[in-house]
Amino acid sequence: MDSAILEPSLYTVKSVLILDNDGDRLYAKYYDDTYPTVKEQKAFEKNIFNKTHRTDSEIALLEGLTVVYKSNIDLFFYVIGSSHENELMLMAVLNCLFDSLSQMLRKNVERRALLENMEGLFLAVDEIVDGGVILESDPQQVVHRVALRGDDVPLTEQTVTQVLQSAKEQIKWSLLR
Repeated sequence: MDSAILEPSLYTVKSVLILDNDGDRLYAKYYDDTYPTVKEQKAFEKNIFNKTHRTDSEIALLEGLTVVYKSNIDLFFYVIGSSHENELMLMAVLNCLFDSLSQMLRKNVERRALLENMEGLFLAVDEIVDGGVILESDPQQVVHRVALRGDDVPLTEQTVTQVLQSAKEQIKWSLLR
């Protein structure tokens, strides 16, 4: 086996997924080209969901990847890394994401509340992981930064915010169809 493969890397997270209780994608961010097409990604997501949605454990090995996960009401949260990745690091990302959303959604972490706050989810994931590199594992910091990014919108950017809000509404309705 090539020893370079096992060298420590900052690129620990391969993807972050949130699926609903039917295994359908609500959010997916892939940081590498392990699954380059949407078709391959969706097949992988179905596989993950089928393997994990009835179990109480928090870690699975699947398709040569380490998958840490958590479910809450009608949502399944997944953080995926390579097979030799430290599960505790991946779990820190998962817990940070869940706890950040829990604070942002006022403990109402379920599908509907999440869909109404997708921009907060996008900002939170971007604060926690950037390009597969873990940046933050403290949910207080994440929530604080998301609030700052959401609040101080100068007037010149107000139209951008309105455009994003409109796009968010369109995405929400297309997901609900």
